[in-house]
Amino acid sequence: MLLLALSILILVIWFGLIFCHGRFWQAGPVLVPVRGRQLAQASCPEVCVVVPARDEAASVAACISSLLAQDYPGALHVILVDDNSTDGTGRLARKVPDPHGRLTVVTGRARPAGWSGKLWAVAQGVARARELVPDSNGFVLLTDADITHDPRHVSTLVARAQADHLDQVSEMVELNCASPAERMLVPAFVFFFALLYPFASVNSPRSRVAGAAGGTVLVRWSALARIGGIESLRGALIDDCTLAAHVKHSGGRIYLGHSCLARSIRPYPHPADIWRMVARTAYVQLGYSPLLLVGTIIGMVLVWIVPMQLALLAHGLPSLLGAGAWVMSMASYTPTLRRFRQSPAWALLLPVIAGFYTLATIGSALDHHRGRGVVWKSRAYTEPDGAISTHMRGETTATAMNRTIGDDVG
Repeated sequence: MLLLALSILILVIWFGLIFCHGRFWQAGPVLVPVRGRQLAQASCPEVCVVVPARDEAASVAACISSLLAQDYPGALHVILVDDNSTDGTGRLARKVPDPHGRLTVVTGRARPAGWSGKLWAVAQGVARARELVPDSNGFVLLTDADITHDPRHVSTLVARAQADHLDQVSEMVELNCASPAERMLVPAFVFFFALLYPFASVNSPRSRVAGAAGGTVLVRWSALARIGGIESLRGALIDDCTLAAHVKHSGGRIYLGHSCLARSIRPYPHPADIWRMVARTAYVQLGYSPLLLVGTIIGMVLVWIVPMQLALLAHGLPSLLGAGAWVMSMASYTPTLRRFRQSPAWALLLPVIAGFYTLATIGSALDHHRGRGVVWKSRAYTEPDGAISTHMRGETTATAMNRTIGDDVG
């Protein structure tokens, strides 16, 4: 009787996810590329690209080169903030050919208390951008130093923002999916992100769901000013989604989709690399709450792992219902696998993949309680007194459960 009740509950949950959760399982929207010559000069306001960079010597030249090669017909400024790098990141950026004089390299100052490292670098870049563009009619594009951009990318982003009167346009960049670890784990990372932030819900003005992917965030200066600037986000470790929430909840319209014009060149060749990426902020995203951690574990096991166990180990109706839920989970994952040009057979391993992300979340909690905190690129992000905010107050257990595997994409 207990197994039957459990199998019915799980199947009901999956019916709710498939039919009542923003069509999260769909592949997601992709902007049609626009060339700069297709844009009218009047619809090309100034764009300032801000690139925070800390120890990105391996990728910064490729990133900056791609931004300087944009075909955008309007004024374009590229500002790289060298965030106390020790590997010559700023020096390498300055060596990139800049025939149109678009590049400015800012040497980052020491991080004040209460700021996350990345956002402090972004704030310095935005401040420099305001000196270059004092009016509020244009855009600022926030991107990362490990991303390369097709020459049409800025034109495409601006065209969408202008056509639909959007305050923010964000895209999840293409991620590496070459090594066995990446093929197994990276598509699921994107899949879980879409489960947390269904693109249709994010893009609907009628929904309060707000999300963004930090690799590409184009935002209007006027919208940024309306929310109080980057300073209003200063303690956020989940900065992209926090920015999106501020913009949307202040009355702005936002867009989130997949990109075919921007690609991350940061490899994650081994499972340990992806583990560290997830564990870095997973417990932060749960507000350091043991109760939410327990809820996350229960939810992950119930939704992703138990259906397979029921299908393979139970008998009779519980086995059939468990198999039905397992098939639904695999079917929902298939569009994401197709987007990454991977075999649908990887869907069979979804329970194992979910187990990996669950264990990484537990590992994040253990790191915190061992005093290791949040460390990225040799910098501790969490203040000893907890001054760095996660902006997670008031979330439900279900939302926090999904968020553990949703952020830091792009």
